[in-house]
Amino acid sequence: MLNTEKTLENGELFIKLEGRLDTLTSPDFDRELEEMLPGVERVTMDFAALEYISSAGLRTLLAAQQYLEDNALPNLKVLNINDEIRETFELTGFDNMLDIE
Repeated sequence: MLNTEKTLENGELFIKLEGRLDTLTSPDFDRELEEMLPGVERVTMDFAALEYISSAGLRTLLAAQQYLEDNALPNLKVLNINDEIRETFELTGFDNMLDIE
């Protein structure tokens, strides 16, 4: 299960994710992002309550990052990742693609 809390303020989309971003939850989150991305200037995601991310979740992040790059916008910013997700990012190279704090 994935819960999201989204706010859009001054062109910045801020999303808090809670639960799992996996094969079951990423399609819905993908659609939400596709609807929200047009018109944003920056995207920040807070992973403090995200427990797990699968390859399907990584594809969702990749699609968002690609949209930002295609529109000459700053990289996707990710906050508060746990050690397991950090390791996944490092193994897949996402740590070099995203702004991680």
